[in-house]
Amino acid sequence: MATFQFDFVGPERTLYSGQVEAVQLPGTEGEMTILPGHAPVLTSLKVGVILVTERQNSGKRILVRGGFADIGPTGVTVIAERAAPIEEVTPASIDRDIEAVELQRDATEDLERREELNGQIVQLQETKVALGL
Repeated sequence: MATFQFDFVGPERTLYSGQVEAVQLPGTEGEMTILPGHAPVLTSLKVGVILVTERQNSGKRILVRGGFADIGPTGVTVIAERAAPIEEVTPASIDRDIEAVELQRDATEDLERREELNGQIVQLQETKVALGL
């Protein structure tokens, strides 16, 4: 199967760089599966898991908490606000993320921002359940 370049940059380090067959992203407008030859798109990301298919039945999962994806026919670059490989995610780390977002929510009086932060809390809770943590 054809491949394309996938680069995933977190705030502290590059989490992935290599040729892949597909990438599934948690876009703010919905889940997206990227294959070689995809039309150019720039999208924002919500809290969720990025699924990287390196080859059939082989891949990686990365927890992402916000960011952007620059998608083109020959490559995808993700720049994340926060991210970690699934192997590094623990129930305690997700609980700390939830607490941090709750503090931000409680500190703002902007109703739109509170709604956005409530959505992030729900997404983190759903991700924790989906990962079986």
